[in-house]
Amino acid sequence: MAADGGYLIARGPEPARALLRAGRWDDALAALPTDGPPTDGLRADGLRADELAGRAQILIDRFWWRLDDPAAAESAVAALRAADPVLGQFCAAQLAYTRLLFTIDPQPGHPDLARDGFSAGSADERIAGWGMFWLGVLADNVDHSPAAAVASYQHALTWARDQGDPILESYAVRHLGDHALRAGDAGGLDLVRRSYQLRAALGARPLTAAAAVTLAAELPPGAEANQLRETAWLTATELQLTWLLRAL
Repeated sequence: MAADGGYLIARGPEPARALLRAGRWDDALAALPTDGPPTDGLRADGLRADELAGRAQILIDRFWWRLDDPAAAESAVAALRAADPVLGQFCAAQLAYTRLLFTIDPQPGHPDLARDGFSAGSADERIAGWGMFWLGVLADNVDHSPAAAVASYQHALTWARDQGDPILESYAVRHLGDHALRAGDAGGLDLVRRSYQLRAALGARPLTAAAAVTLAAELPPGAEANQLRETAWLTATELQLTWLLRAL
């Protein structure tokens, strides 16, 4: 499975981040603060830059999983770009990559838009590991360059562990595990299983469902694989995870 998620975890209050991880996007939006003094002096439409970032990332994540109307996400990203150009460019890159991967009205300029945005993110200390990860995904699924992809995932994994970011770690080890398995290294299964365990422990329900499908595909037929697929189906149905339902 080439895809398994699409977000940089939102900055902002823990309730909103927990709801985002749970796939409760509307509730996560409602949990974002909309008043109080700006933390960085930047405002757009009455919102602080960090609030704009949270809103954009939640809507990007919802679009990734549900493949619904991207208009709200695009509007949020446009507002973010005025307040935080680097993070806004990074988020725009995620939208472009989603359109490319799922062939949702992809445009000729989308590969360059994605590459530029992810490169900008990789040079920003706040999100450097995420930028490297998404450069790896782009190398995998657009440029078809597995060696470049693996190098980017390894950089992302190092950053994730240094920064204590288990969500990003789960992404990096899942993709490194996939490459290891394709190279005939049975140890890749341990990485895929770790991705599943990290996501489950964090309550990241859409991500856990995707990891369950990936792990089940690598296991021999039997009870564990069947249980993983059943769990993924139930979660995908409840949360309306469009592309994962298609995969199942």
